[in-house]
Amino acid sequence: MAGSRIKLELSRVVQGKSRLGVLKGLGRTGQHSLEVPGCLLYTHFGTVPHLTQDTLHTLSNLSSVTQVTLAEHQEVLEEFKDGFKKFAGLHDTVLYCSLHDPAAPCPPGYTTNKTVSVWGSGGRIELTVAKFMALQKTVRPDWYQSMADGETWQSNTSRKRVRKSVDRTLAHLDECLLVHQNSQELQGVEVFGVVEGGDILEERVRSARETAKRPVAGFCLDGLQTGSMDQALRTQLIAAMTKELPEDKPRLLQGVGRPDEVLACAEAGVDLFESFFPFQVTERGCALCFNFDISPDPERAGRAPPTQPNGDVTLDDQTQMTSFEINLKDKRYQDDFRPLVGGCGCYCCQNHQRAYLHHLLVTNELLAGVLLMIHNTAHYNGFFSALREAIANDKLDLLKRRVLGERADKMMLGC
Repeated sequence: MAGSRIKLELSRVVQGKSRLGVLKGLGRTGQHSLEVPGCLLYTHFGTVPHLTQDTLHTLSNLSSVTQVTLAEHQEVLEEFKDGFKKFAGLHDTVLYCSLHDPAAPCPPGYTTNKTVSVWGSGGRIELTVAKFMALQKTVRPDWYQSMADGETWQSNTSRKRVRKSVDRTLAHLDECLLVHQNSQELQGVEVFGVVEGGDILEERVRSARETAKRPVAGFCLDGLQTGSMDQALRTQLIAAMTKELPEDKPRLLQGVGRPDEVLACAEAGVDLFESFFPFQVTERGCALCFNFDISPDPERAGRAPPTQPNGDVTLDDQTQMTSFEINLKDKRYQDDFRPLVGGCGCYCCQNHQRAYLHHLLVTNELLAGVLLMIHNTAHYNGFFSALREAIANDKLDLLKRRVLGERADKMMLGC
């Protein structure tokens, strides 16, 4: 396999971990780039949920990399032979193909030595390496994650099962690379190796070390998703893995999107994140409403502080409301004529009030999802811009205090 075009050019590394830079050489011709830490653009069935292409492109600071999921498109792709970008209208974007949808549950217990199972709209799809690679040839992404056994994220997984997961994932990677190297259809496409290991430090280190020996363009850190472990352990495992990985290749963390966890993982050396979190918040009928303003600009400093969350909140379940959002279905918002977030420049906040969003939600209007997705996507992208600014200007501690509010001292980000 020819050398990868993807190169991570770092401009700053804080305390040997937090990394600031630009991922260059993206796309078949290498014309695209992405600032890191950064997030990918999440899609569901090939589109950003609730948003048309025209609406999507009214948003600023969108990621140049779009994530699609193999399972969701398997049935369509078998009938469509001209490439997924053309089918989905994703012309001017870098396409990354992941194995699973980070916003959807993936039932365990269906992995064998030779196959993994993914879950789409039609149910379970069992993939061998041959079928997996045939689908990649049809999708024709700019990069894709290798096939992997990621069923060891549950805390009660045995050491033997974790070791088997690492062995299987490395074997799958070697088979994928062999097919890839001999495929004309995949010329110019990059492969990301997957690092597994559950919650066992030694297996995480072994997986990272062995994967780094292969000719991959970057690394997917799997099995660390929200709910699988506490942040202190996640940070420890990430720190151990990244020591084994080359500095000039990106690290993509799968299944983590909550702002407090993003901050801790970026501090531990992660470069890229999936952006499924705004979609989950939108599906709950909620709006992201947390403060990430670290600018000394008096006009921006006047932005309204986030409203205290209402109802039951949790920090452990991806399906439950978090402390970074407000539930607009709550009756308290029926007479609240403020924007979702004071000072937010998104279309929703510039043109509508909380009371209107409350009305749309309680009457089940489709426009509610559109407006919430616009705001939540814009707010989340703004958070990542603030994260990069904070690393550049030694303000990471300030950003953590802004985002976490009064919980900063208590949680210490799990570090």
